[in-house]
Amino acid sequence: MNMQPMTGVQPPPPPNRIEEMRLPIVMMRDILLKTMFRKNLDLVGDIATAICLPHAVTQELIDLARSQRLIEATGTLHANSGGEMGFRLTDAGRARALDALSQSEYFGPMPVPLDVYAEQVKRQSIRNITITREQLTSAMGHLVLPPALLDHLGPAVSAGRSILMYGPPGNGKSSISNGIRDAMGDKIYVPRAIEYAGQVITVYDPIVHSAAESETDDPGSLRRRRTFDTRYVRCERPAVITGGELNLDMLDLVYNPVARTYQAPLQLKSTGGIFIVDDLGRQKEPPQSLVNRWIVPLEESRDILALQSGEKFEVPFDTLVIFSTNFHPNEIFDKAALRRIFFKIKIDGPSQADFLKIFSMVARKKGMPLDEAALIHLIKTKYPTIKNVYANYQPVFLIEQMIAICEFEGIPYQMTPDLIDRAWANMFVREEEIQR
Repeated sequence: MNMQPMTGVQPPPPPNRIEEMRLPIVMMRDILLKTMFRKNLDLVGDIATAICLPHAVTQELIDLARSQRLIEATGTLHANSGGEMGFRLTDAGRARALDALSQSEYFGPMPVPLDVYAEQVKRQSIRNITITREQLTSAMGHLVLPPALLDHLGPAVSAGRSILMYGPPGNGKSSISNGIRDAMGDKIYVPRAIEYAGQVITVYDPIVHSAAESETDDPGSLRRRRTFDTRYVRCERPAVITGGELNLDMLDLVYNPVARTYQAPLQLKSTGGIFIVDDLGRQKEPPQSLVNRWIVPLEESRDILALQSGEKFEVPFDTLVIFSTNFHPNEIFDKAALRRIFFKIKIDGPSQADFLKIFSMVARKKGMPLDEAALIHLIKTKYPTIKNVYANYQPVFLIEQMIAICEFEGIPYQMTPDLIDRAWANMFVREEEIQR
């Protein structure tokens, strides 16, 4: 595999001429007209910024529309905009814009053709990065993990293949998933929208995608050197996190019948990043059905989506899928499904020594003084009642309970056997029959 530095993702080059756009001319012209109409724009620079194209390509589109008598020059030079000539829609242009809006409400950034986007996906593939032990350890520095766990996690993440993490609840599977995401420190380019068969699919989602530090690259400026195609947004590698709410419909294109446009499904938004399926087994869909939906993408690095017309088409699938479950894999998957999940990693609870390390670290962070008698009471009296089964969530839970009690009682933060007992009582519910 050709490994590249984590900061070396090759940006998508900006187009220099209309021919390089590889989009239908009529679609580009109509998006131009709709954008001018909806945003009331009349300067080439402002229009270029709105449709995310270089000044020269925008001017080409305007000239094309002028030749069709859909746009006309206003005859006014705007002194405060570098002496730019103003343009406006003609009556025919407004009529065409309204007709185009009735077919699709989409306007603004020009979409990227699906095949062009597929080329960029290869340039920034998650399988092209490598993560070192130091990077993984640094991203998970707030977690106390056994060294053997990193031995398994490191190769799994670097391979960019699917991972199943399983084990008892409360031991940090979700935190580890987030740590994997944080370890990927490079940036990729996410298209604002892509185009297939004349249909627009919006991809960039501010909820999912964290735009990197602003590299304001004004596409309308003749003076700035454009470093990448501004139809894309430079982002952190995305992380889509789903839990019990995940269902199979969320993995399909979302069609907006009013706007007559599509929104990319979750796995397409996570391209180049991570898709975390947390709490697998808690969804309405059986785990086997969810994994069956991923079989082709996981094995062939491509996904199949369908338009409203029923037409199916392929999109790149370049995502590290992490399944996290509290169930044993044999309880929820058949052997064929397990074979298709590349790495299976058990996340166990901490040893007593690691538990005490986590406990003291949390106590120090929250300003709770440690007390030897209270700790001995916890380890020797309380934990034997649950067969000395430790979990990573317990130190935080117990210490926050004691803090809440101290604040209610109006006493300084302190740790005593009595407070340990009161905190412990809230961690577990006693088995008893409730009379109804």
